[in-house]
Amino acid sequence: MPDRPAPDAAPTIAIVDYGMGNRRSVEKALQRTGARTLMTRDHAELRAADGLLLPGVGAFPAAMRVIRDLGLDEVLKECASRGTPLFGSCMGMQLLFEESEEHGGAEGLGLLRGSVRRLDSHGQNLPHIGWSEVKWVRESPLRDGLPDPIHLYHVHTFAPHPTDEDAVLGVAEYGETFATVVAQGNIYGAQSHPEKSSAHGLGLLANFTKRCAQVIA
Repeated sequence: MPDRPAPDAAPTIAIVDYGMGNRRSVEKALQRTGARTLMTRDHAELRAADGLLLPGVGAFPAAMRVIRDLGLDEVLKECASRGTPLFGSCMGMQLLFEESEEHGGAEGLGLLRGSVRRLDSHGQNLPHIGWSEVKWVRESPLRDGLPDPIHLYHVHTFAPHPTDEDAVLGVAEYGETFATVVAQGNIYGAQSHPEKSSAHGLGLLANFTKRCAQVIA
């Protein structure tokens, strides 16, 4: 796993608490990377954080409905626009995009261009559950110190299709090739569950923590 930031430089990463996702597991994983963590839906606390992590398990439309009802969509867009690092995990990564076709369709946060569509599994069972080989397609601080390829644990039926090719950082295959790690500006995401992906998943989160530490350096 990449080096942890020094204790006096440990960033505060707020886990967006909207009631969906493996929040406690993500919190423990981030703490292992050296981050100070805060699980909150309070707007002021989210705005004050050095970095944000958006988790997610479940259905895209239901998640966006809750996020909007809590006013978190505008807070996340505001923080992203002023450069706060934001990481979307599993469905949280999907929510970063403009829209999803799941359950009749819904609009997302629109922080990354593109849509979320059902995997073309070529006859393989859905959801896609298990470890997948992830190949890097370009350089990024998010992959520093990690081998090529890495292996990450996935549980999903839908996957994002970024409009901008330069947003794609890592790809995997399950019937079709799909974007499973993204990075564009201060926006990052993984379709996998990094918190369940052993050393490689922790490596991704550690690199995100380092990116958040750089903001306060």
